[in-house]
Amino acid sequence: MNQPRGRREGALPRLTKKEGYILHPFDVKNGVQTSGLIPGRLLKTGHRHDRHSTAYFGVAPSVVRALLERWQKSRPCGPVEQFAFVDVGAGMGRAMLLAAEYPFRKVEGIELNPILVGIARRNAAKWRTAGRARAPMRITCGDAVENRWPKGPCLVLLFNPFGASVLRGLLKRLTAVFSDRPGQLDLLYVNHEQDHVFEGQRGFVRLFLGQVKRSRVDAIADHRIMANQPDGEYAASNYEDCSIWRWEGF
Repeated sequence: MNQPRGRREGALPRLTKKEGYILHPFDVKNGVQTSGLIPGRLLKTGHRHDRHSTAYFGVAPSVVRALLERWQKSRPCGPVEQFAFVDVGAGMGRAMLLAAEYPFRKVEGIELNPILVGIARRNAAKWRTAGRARAPMRITCGDAVENRWPKGPCLVLLFNPFGASVLRGLLKRLTAVFSDRPGQLDLLYVNHEQDHVFEGQRGFVRLFLGQVKRSRVDAIADHRIMANQPDGEYAASNYEDCSIWRWEGF
């Protein structure tokens, strides 16, 4: 898969070699496009939540897999096959691709930026064509707070997609939707900068709090990507601070 050489009109910034773009090994191996680091201020859509967007950056595959393994040991309300996986702030869909390798009932994503949504849909199509998807996949362009949530048990992934005010609104929405479904909502929170918002929302119980290590391949790749950014405003480590939460009800 070749790196883009120059930005096309209407394309997202920071996705050219001149702007610091580097392919992650995940994309090289699988022929998809999930690489790049785009600051939140450059992801404008005209939506009122634009100013709360953090950044686009593909979550480390090893972190997602490790968290899913830890979650499966947390005694969820049923087997994986009963759960819908929902990636909030899905970006280009890397976490969705990883989740689709598990036998979830369905894999969904919600993303505010329409260009990222288009890329994610192309990636999902390639995943299905390659026979990698064990679950149906769908990504919706829209506001996570107003998202229509699947019936039945749900596992939600948050890779620090937005600030505290939007997260607070999302948790209030989830509380309303799952009010009569105690134990049927679990959340994986990667790079949990706004963990205090969960602590302030009644009904959620923390199952795990700690550091999840990147694999050596992911750590090297993410360090290179961060170091090559023109503004030097982000830094990488060998782990992600993570938490797992469960909705237990009031």
